[in-house]
Amino acid sequence: MTPGSPAYRELREQLATLTTEAFRPDLAEIDRLPTVEIARLMNAEDRTVPEAVAGQLSAIASAVDAAAERMARGGRLIYAGAGTAGRMGTMDASECPPTFNTDPSRVVGLIAGGPAAFVTAVEGAEDRKDLAAKDLEDIALGPEDTVVGISASGRTPYAVGAVEYARGLGALTIGLSCNADSPLAAAADHGIEVVVGPELLSGSTRLKAGTAQKLVLNMISTITMIRLGKTYGNLMVDLRASNDKLRARSRRIVSYATGAPDEAVEAALEATGGEVKPAILTLLADVDAKTAARLLEESGGHLREALGAAGGA
Repeated sequence: MTPGSPAYRELREQLATLTTEAFRPDLAEIDRLPTVEIARLMNAEDRTVPEAVAGQLSAIASAVDAAAERMARGGRLIYAGAGTAGRMGTMDASECPPTFNTDPSRVVGLIAGGPAAFVTAVEGAEDRKDLAAKDLEDIALGPEDTVVGISASGRTPYAVGAVEYARGLGALTIGLSCNADSPLAAAADHGIEVVVGPELLSGSTRLKAGTAQKLVLNMISTITMIRLGKTYGNLMVDLRASNDKLRARSRRIVSYATGAPDEAVEAALEATGGEVKPAILTLLADVDAKTAARLLEESGGHLREALGAAGGA
């Protein structure tokens, strides 16, 4: 796209309509302020983000329920975005295996330009819808999957292209943006538009928009996992104890859930190979590890249902 071309003029006109690209005259001399005052301004701006997210809770809940239903049938949750948005999605996806013991293939983060773009900008990748289609094709996207396109502007071709390609295959689509009436939301089954307003630095959408994306993605993945039975109350009973900290956390979780003494907790975890959920079941339902594993399998991994089946609810 060359300066002065019709396409370039059209892009400039589009950007001029976006609140995330707007200029704040009241902050035109921010560089002359004391550091602590700039920090106060940033903190005040950040406090407005949760309120903007709150205005989209119904849309978020509808999207989560639909995604959880697909995942319960074996589908995947797939994030697709460019730049900061892509990094937010990739980060959220990477945190699901240790937190919820999900297979890495179940929650996937795609970023325009490939994995290298997570740490180094890949110029031009975000402008190509065909790259999004190729990335989704490479992971064999299917109709039971859910694709979340993420874009602060709501017009990034990579994110819009991902949603359009996914919807064409019958997959569930969610469009997360930070501008109203965005092409991304219009292309998706579920549009989530968290309008955070102009940034402290004009157009720097790693700021409020990035924070909004992080908050919404936290909700999408966390509540979906709650719906899939990955928690018991507010305890992460499906966490993967892959280091000393998580092993210690596993023991605390079993203790919180059961009230059992340390010796019983240790014995239950040893009997279940360190798995938290069956350890809790052995203690609360007074069953052996083999029976606990069977009850959990029959309940689709939902601990409360397994407890009910064991008569221990």
